[in-house]
Amino acid sequence: MGFDRAALREAVISHGTVVRVVVAGIKGSSPREVGAAMLVWKTGQSGTIGGGTLEFQAAEAARLQTAPSRLTQHALGPDMGQCCGGAVTLLSESYDRAAVDCLDDAIIARSVSGAEMPLSVKRLLAKARGEGAQPDPQLIDGWMVEPVHNPTRHLWIWGAGHVGRALVDVLAPLPDLAITWVDTGPERFPEMVPAGVTTVPAAKPAELVRHAPHDAEHLVLTYSHNLDLELCNRLLLHDFRFAGLIGSATKWARFRSRLAALGHSPERIGRITCPIGDPSLGKHPQMIAVGVAAQILRPARQNELKKDLSA
Repeated sequence: MGFDRAALREAVISHGTVVRVVVAGIKGSSPREVGAAMLVWKTGQSGTIGGGTLEFQAAEAARLQTAPSRLTQHALGPDMGQCCGGAVTLLSESYDRAAVDCLDDAIIARSVSGAEMPLSVKRLLAKARGEGAQPDPQLIDGWMVEPVHNPTRHLWIWGAGHVGRALVDVLAPLPDLAITWVDTGPERFPEMVPAGVTTVPAAKPAELVRHAPHDAEHLVLTYSHNLDLELCNRLLLHDFRFAGLIGSATKWARFRSRLAALGHSPERIGRITCPIGDPSLGKHPQMIAVGVAAQILRPARQNELKKDLSA
């Protein structure tokens, strides 16, 4: 979790002044962790600090806010209709274009009380710079410290058909994914593409494989079996963290034979996962997307991916 500067900038460009409400501290049980944030503007909002009465009241207060920043305390109990039983500190900060343009550091540290930067914050920032490790979001001695969020996982989705679109809708809101979406032409993509998704129209998509990071994850689901096969071939030559191919067991048996004929070993071919998703959910695009999302996000799958990467 970190300060999503890109999402804030896009919201300000689209909606004008935006109030960012971030969980600055918690005591006891709470619906979200420190650093969870939502963006609020006059006619809408994005993100979440946990929903329920807390989020509703915080959003309403943000729309009425005139001060540059506000620090508020909220008890989560019967009076608020939430049963967490803890307490939450919220920091609500107003941003316009000029304010967003000033956010140019890898770690965003600012005073919420008007005080000069204390020694504790200076030490925290110095340690982060010296060790190259980002600090956890925290409110410390009147200062809020948050690392800028950068996605840690690169996901390439090959194909913008019904399943590709459903996958992007499901996965795009997740904060740790940088999604590159590839198909054969701009007309293949929907008019509205979720924020943070990079669309790449290419007449020869397989030529782009060499530009993917070697630790990227790939989901192959184009309209063409021949293109799917060529993408699998190029991925096996290039390397990847994970590669999943949509299709039946019959399709995968045919692909295994053809990939072997192209010179790939059975062990190498076995790194591609096919079929993907959960067949028990059905073949509706959204059901496929839900199954595939669960497959690549579940912790057990991530442990398997790490073993593959280190092998």
